[in-house]
Amino acid sequence: MRVLPRIRDRWLLKRIPPGPSVRLNQRRIFIMPTAVGMSFLVALLLMLLAAINYENSLAYALTFLLGSVFVVAILHTWRNLAGLELQAGGAEAVFLGEQACLRVRLESRGRVYQAVSVGWPKSGLQLVDVPAAGTCELHLSLPTERRGWLRPGRLRVESRFPLGILVAWSWVDLQLAALVYPRPLAGDLPQGVGLDEESGEGSRALGSGIDDYQGLRPWQPGDSKKRLHWKAYSRGQGLLVKDFTALSGEDPLLDFDELAGDIESRLSLLCHWVVELSSRQQPFALRIAETTIEAAVGVEHRNRCLRALALFGQQSAAPQ
Repeated sequence: MRVLPRIRDRWLLKRIPPGPSVRLNQRRIFIMPTAVGMSFLVALLLMLLAAINYENSLAYALTFLLGSVFVVAILHTWRNLAGLELQAGGAEAVFLGEQACLRVRLESRGRVYQAVSVGWPKSGLQLVDVPAAGTCELHLSLPTERRGWLRPGRLRVESRFPLGILVAWSWVDLQLAALVYPRPLAGDLPQGVGLDEESGEGSRALGSGIDDYQGLRPWQPGDSKKRLHWKAYSRGQGLLVKDFTALSGEDPLLDFDELAGDIESRLSLLCHWVVELSSRQQPFALRIAETTIEAAVGVEHRNRCLRALALFGQQSAAPQ
């Protein structure tokens, strides 16, 4: 059952090679009648049979006129994709369970492209018009089902303009990819986690009841629901959480090997504490397998730690 898709993929790989930018030309555009177009052709055939049977010149004229419209529609439908250039626009990293947003830019070097649909069939296509000698950027959403690199594969580009009786399409591989972090799982780290025996620097456990209350801050993915300030939410102030900061001056060490549970649960717990400590501006270190990230603070350090968690046990190289 999977033989035909593999043959199709190999054929497309040779005909439309992957790349960050693809321009549609004659070799990369396919066209065929839609369901409406097939009905149109059947109607033309019946009209032709009726014209032959009754030898009616007006019926011949109408049949050939509509047939010529069909032929001209082939040219215009194909032309509405020919020359269109698609470029990969990148994607922001998201947490598992969120919608990944991948950006695609459509560029016209000349004429207007009308009613062009772009996307993946499983998530729906977006309809857009590309202005003459202009660009248009699309934000395509996909659900995330596992951590690591999300590679959606080939993108479908199609057009049914102008009459809808034909559809011209192409499958392009812009090498789109989005990094998916583990789903944050709120929880307390066990006592003794974070003791760095080699350097002699200790970092106490990060549990409830040992932090100093600092105030309220906006809710972020990974925050514990136990810290939500429901009174503020009822007053229309939005989702706020109670902010705590560590009392100890030592930098915590988040150690994967010191946690119990399966791999995904431990990664989710570490993900929560990476987000939590980063939001507090608390320096921390991360140790996962043979990788150790030294204690630091800031967005770059947070993203580096989350990336290490997302790619744990997977190919760490970014997609080309």
